[in-house]
Amino acid sequence: MQNTLGIVSSSHLTLRATVPKAIPIGGQRRHYRHFLEKVFSLTAVCGDLLVVVLGFVIAYWVRLASGWIPEYNAGIIQVSFVSYWKLIFLGWAIVFVGMLRENLYRYEFVHSPRKMVAKFLGVLSVSMMIFLGLSLVAKTEPPISRLFVFCAAVVIFVIFCGWRLILSRVVRSHFFNEKLRRHLLIVGWSKHAARIRALAESRTKSIWHYVGWLGARTSHPALVEKEYLGSLAELKDVLHAREIDVVLVADMEMSAENVADVADMCEREHVDFRLVPRSFEVLVSGLHASSIGNVPVLGVEALHLQEISNQIIKRGVDIIGGGVGLLLSVPIIAVCGTLVYLESPGSIFYRQVRTGINGQRFKMLKIRSMKPDAEADGAQWAQKDDPRRLRIGAFLRKWNLDELPQFWNVLNGDMSLVGPRPERPELIEQFKYKIPHYNARHTCKPGMTGWAQVNGWRGNTDLEERIRHDIWYVENWSLWLDFKIMALTFVKQENAY
Repeated sequence: MQNTLGIVSSSHLTLRATVPKAIPIGGQRRHYRHFLEKVFSLTAVCGDLLVVVLGFVIAYWVRLASGWIPEYNAGIIQVSFVSYWKLIFLGWAIVFVGMLRENLYRYEFVHSPRKMVAKFLGVLSVSMMIFLGLSLVAKTEPPISRLFVFCAAVVIFVIFCGWRLILSRVVRSHFFNEKLRRHLLIVGWSKHAARIRALAESRTKSIWHYVGWLGARTSHPALVEKEYLGSLAELKDVLHAREIDVVLVADMEMSAENVADVADMCEREHVDFRLVPRSFEVLVSGLHASSIGNVPVLGVEALHLQEISNQIIKRGVDIIGGGVGLLLSVPIIAVCGTLVYLESPGSIFYRQVRTGINGQRFKMLKIRSMKPDAEADGAQWAQKDDPRRLRIGAFLRKWNLDELPQFWNVLNGDMSLVGPRPERPELIEQFKYKIPHYNARHTCKPGMTGWAQVNGWRGNTDLEERIRHDIWYVENWSLWLDFKIMALTFVKQENAY
C-alpha cells in the first residue's frame, strides 16, 4: 500500500487553511468506488452462476457419459442429459441459494477470497447433502447418482476457487486497488487504533487507506503526532477534505454524548460509522445486534467454530489428518523413543494433565524430552538452554517431534490438529485472574499447533501476545487458516526450546 504519511504529515494549520467550508461530501472518487464495488460484486454473482452450472455439466459428463467409471456404465450410461437437466437445475438452485444466504458477494469477500473459500466449502457441503437428500426423499426420475453429486462438489469447488482467485487478482491490481480503497479516519487514539493502523499499513493490497486520526491530544505516541488531523470539533472539515469513507471511534473513554455526535455527523455526511465496543474487547466477530422487547442490545453470539456445520468439517479433517499422521509417525516415534531411552532410561512417553475445551481436563501425550525429575519442583515452562532438557530433547522440541503422539489425542477427540495450545491446570489458575480474557481460548478444542505458535509466541514469551493470537484464531477460524497453520508448523521453529 502506498505510504499515506506523506499526505497526512502536512501540518494541522495547513489542513485548516486549505479546507473549504462547503465542499459536498461524497465526491467523484467516492461515487466511482461504489460503482466499481457493485460492478465486481455483480461480476462475482454472474461468474458463480456459470461456475456452478459448468460444474454440474462436467460432473454429468465424467460420471455418466465419459466411460471413466465402467463398472456402473451398464445401468446408468443411457441416462441422457435432457432427462438430467432438471436435477442439475435443482442442484444449481440449492447451491446458489446457500451462497446468497451466506452473503458471499460482499466486496470484502470479492477482494480477499481466503475467508470466502472456507465459507463456500461449508455452503457446498451442506448444499450437496440437501440436494442428495431431496432427490432420495422425492425419488426423482431418473434416480440421482451419489458419485455424480460427489464429482459435482469437487469440480465446482476447484473451478470456483480458480475463478474467484482470478477475480481477486483483478480487483487487487494496482489500477483498481487504488480506486477501491476505503479512506479510514480514526477518532481517538488507543491500543485498538494502533492495531488497526498497523494492519492497514502492513498489507500492500488492503481495502483500507488509513488517513489519520483526530481527537483529544492527551497522550499518544510521538510516532502518530504527524498523523494528527485536529480536534473533534473539526470532524466535518476533515470528512470533506479527505473524502472519508469510514469513521472508526476507537477512544474507549469517549463520553456517550460525543459518540452520539460523531455518529450523527457521519449520518448527515453519508459516511460509514464504526465503533470499537467498550464492553467487548474480545470475540468481537461474534457481536450481533438484537433486541429484548423493543430495546436494542449487543451480544456475543455463536462464532464460526461454534456452528455445527463447521464443527463437523473440522472434526472430519481431524479424524483424517490424525489417522494419517499417526500412521506416518509410528516409525519416527519408535526411533525417537529409542534415542530417548538410550540417553535417559525410563518411560519413553510423558503424560501430562492439560485443560481442553470448556475447561475439561485430559492427559496429553508427548515423547519425553527432559529428565525424569524435570518437574519435581512443580510445573514450569521450558527455558532457552534449559538444563533439564535431554540432548536429544533439544532436537525433538525444535522440530516438534515430541508432539507426534498427540495425534492419538486428536483421534480421541481431546484435541484438534489446530487450535490454542493446551495449558497446565495449575498454570491456568494463575493466568485467568492476571491476564484479561484468558479463558476465551477454551471455547474451542486445543491443538497440536496453533496461530500463536507459528508466530513465535510459545514457551516463556509474552503471555498477552500469545493470548491475543489465540483469540484472533478463535474469532477468525476457517478451514483455509487451519491448513495454513499446519503448513507453517514445519518451517517455523522460533522459540521452540
